[in-house]
Amino acid sequence: MDYSQIVTITKGFLVDEFEVEEDVIEDEANLVQTLELDSLDFVDLVVIIESKFGFKPTGEDFKEITTFKKFYDYINLKVNH
Repeated sequence: MDYSQIVTITKGFLVDEFEVEEDVIEDEANLVQTLELDSLDFVDLVVIIESKFGFKPTGEDFKEITTFKKFYDYINLKVNH
């Protein structure tokens, strides 16, 4: 799967699941603040990633993911490694 597909799929489920406008999802925007994520949202995010991309991220994985770009890069690394 190429990077642009990952970005498109990811933006799609973020807009649907977290009810944000796509235009607020910018590469350098803060992921947690923009989506207003709480601990239950992270559980939902893990389930969605597992169903869309076939791997299950851990809480440790999210410690370094601060922006949407880092989120896409992380998924890309896991999917294409």
